[in-house]
Amino acid sequence: MEGFESTGSLEDPYTRAVGFETRYTELIVISHYRRTFNETHHELEKTGRTHAELVEERAKEKCERIWTEQLFRRSPGHKTPPYVVVVSGVAGIGKTTMVQKVMFDWTSGTQYQRFSFVFLFRFKDLNFLDNEKEPQMPLTRLIVRHYKYLNNPKLIEILKKPEHLLFIFDGLDEYRHKLDFTREQFCSDPEDFFPVHVLVTSLISGILLKGCSILITSRPTALESLDMKKVDRFAEILGFFPEQRLVYFKKFFGDTDLGKQAFQYVEENAILYTMCFNPSYCWIMCSVLQKHFMTSEEERGVTPRTVTELFVMFLENILTKHRREADDQRGILVKLGKMAYHGVANRVLVFYDKFEMSTFGLQSDLSSPFLSGFMKEILQRESTLEHTTYTFFHLTLQEFMAACSFYLDPPMDIEVLIENLDSCKDGRFEIFTRFLAGLARPFIFETLGVILGDLKRKTAKQILEWIKQKAERALQNRNKTEALQVCQWLYETQNKNLIRDATGKDLNMDFRNTTLSPLDCAVLGSVISCCGELQELNLSYSNLSPECIRRLEPGLGHCTHVKLDSCGLTSGCCEFLSSVLSSEHSQIAEVQLDNNNLWDSGVSLLCNGLRNKNCKLKKLRLNSCHLTSGCCAALSSILSAEHSPLTVLELNKNNLGDSGVRQLCEGLRSPICKLEKLSLDSCSLTSGCCESLSSVLSAEHSQMRELQLNNNKLEDSGVSLLCDGLRNKNCKLAKLGLFSCGLTSGCCEALSSVLSSKHSCLTDLELGHNNLKDSGVRLLSESLRNTNCKLNKLRMKNNGISVEEERNMKLLEKDLKRSGWQIEIFA
Repeated sequence: MEGFESTGSLEDPYTRAVGFETRYTELIVISHYRRTFNETHHELEKTGRTHAELVEERAKEKCERIWTEQLFRRSPGHKTPPYVVVVSGVAGIGKTTMVQKVMFDWTSGTQYQRFSFVFLFRFKDLNFLDNEKEPQMPLTRLIVRHYKYLNNPKLIEILKKPEHLLFIFDGLDEYRHKLDFTREQFCSDPEDFFPVHVLVTSLISGILLKGCSILITSRPTALESLDMKKVDRFAEILGFFPEQRLVYFKKFFGDTDLGKQAFQYVEENAILYTMCFNPSYCWIMCSVLQKHFMTSEEERGVTPRTVTELFVMFLENILTKHRREADDQRGILVKLGKMAYHGVANRVLVFYDKFEMSTFGLQSDLSSPFLSGFMKEILQRESTLEHTTYTFFHLTLQEFMAACSFYLDPPMDIEVLIENLDSCKDGRFEIFTRFLAGLARPFIFETLGVILGDLKRKTAKQILEWIKQKAERALQNRNKTEALQVCQWLYETQNKNLIRDATGKDLNMDFRNTTLSPLDCAVLGSVISCCGELQELNLSYSNLSPECIRRLEPGLGHCTHVKLDSCGLTSGCCEFLSSVLSSEHSQIAEVQLDNNNLWDSGVSLLCNGLRNKNCKLKKLRLNSCHLTSGCCAALSSILSAEHSPLTVLELNKNNLGDSGVRQLCEGLRSPICKLEKLSLDSCSLTSGCCESLSSVLSAEHSQMRELQLNNNKLEDSGVSLLCDGLRNKNCKLAKLGLFSCGLTSGCCEALSSVLSSKHSCLTDLELGHNNLKDSGVRLLSESLRNTNCKLNKLRMKNNGISVEEERNMKLLEKDLKRSGWQIEIFA
């Protein structure tokens, strides 16, 4: 395996012992290219949302999963293997680890044996080569600079067989030069002089060493610089699916029970659990939780709940562990934080010893042997003969350190920072701002203050005031993206008073048509629970999994009106909704669940909560939820339940049938039933249920004011049965819908008798899209003239009525209005 030889130091990640045979956990990699990353979202958060969706849809079965050893294997249906492979993934997801695994498998002789030589280059090392006094060089010289044992004659022989060569370029996002695939001249001879970035594009384009294989790794945000037409296979690292997360925890702790215990804690915290798709986050969490779970229960301190708390405890562990190594930890962290902020503001991930490190006065600190342990746990150092580079172990750690610096040593005018945050629209400060919010807490000040001394409370006050104003504007302006963002910030503060002040009274939260992950829902649930009471939460047309509903549960009970129409809900969500409804503190008075796949089983679960004495629900909408008569007994028991306050029930567009409605009527006839409105449009009903409905209308204790039966085949016989109840002195029905019910003039005499009855309360009658004809309309006209008739709205469009009869009805309408009666006919 003579083609791989590292020139790096012992800190070089490519030469460190990784323990692939014992510690490596295989990542999920799928063959799937999505150009969907929006610069206004932090890519880790964006991937977390996408990851949650893919887990829910079982994308690991729907997409082609690729194992590390399969990257360059021919796919089914393809005649040749891929030559150019791009592996994408967010920061810390395991791209470099995958490269290490490829190198390990190749050098150990287990995989990739068709390659005689593997040449590994890091883009951050190539940055300098394009800037040196020698701006151009041949490929042969580039290789020899990294693999000095390959003399020129030997290398020329190697390059004559490009089909046996693999070039790996790691970290495209760290490259400071643009790859230009539109230039007129490329390099075709490995001994011709060209700029390094041209050599790279020439290799990718297949012009230089045609037939060689190329592996490129990159964060998603850097993919725009690639010509994807040149790429034969695109693979995306998704990180860990749920079962792999548990495996990682067990391996880290080395104790199955302790690992499982720590994982169960994280699993219950949606904020932390959603981050676990990323191996780097798993490592940070395990590092923090190890100290907690490996001590006795009496000695255990607090466990992290927010992202800020996690990173504070991570930093606290490092500082405590290396306390004796440095007298000026605070001073070094200030310098480090200011450099980190420079990186966040300017999208710099790699810091060079000759540039950034020198600018921020860190060169002498990093060269001190006494600080090596302290800094090695925050920064990763990589050296070559030409230069030394530093990167934070994780992008989010860089953002956290940047935020810390503003509390350790804030600039004279913090307003400048706030102006920068306000003016930035590309999302680069999103996580940084979340940390700014999370750090502005007394608990955090006390935790870090023990080690670092007092933090600046004035900064915290200014930041919290700005966040409050930002939240007020975002929530009032109904900007969904900003509203979600500020909710994240508010959550990190864990400040109930601030949240109440920011959200105000009588607030409506509108997140219609918004992609919400379990992480978003956990944040919303927590923020809403601090509000006291929310007038309306609208999540309609947002795809919500049972996990999302579970994470929303703490907040839902504080809402008066919850809209969950067309959210892709299943019966699995109903147990959580039932729990919310039966909660002692639940304020929910109205729930809309239209157009979801709840089925009878889901509604039965829902009814468990509706029966509870704590339930305050008055209006329930279950239109188009795939229900049948199988759920009607459960619903009927609710209607007759002693504690049920239900006054409105909508069941439109469900296949309840006559048997289902007859079961409902048993509850409706109960003397303690409070239902005032029942909607049964398009429920496959016939005249077979009308006698039962009639008995409900005539029941002594009936509270029914509105009955909608549109789009059912009731026909004249069914309406005639209904009219028996409508004429009863106990009937209180004011609104009746009989749109498109297969009616003819045969039912009009019965309807006319109802309208002219002195006991009738009907004020609104819908008869459109039937076949009443002129004869039926004349019968109804007579009742309209009756002094007992209370009708003020009659709809009769599309009833086969002649022009002349329609004119007569309109004249009647004018006459009645002249006599002081407000009526609308054909409305």
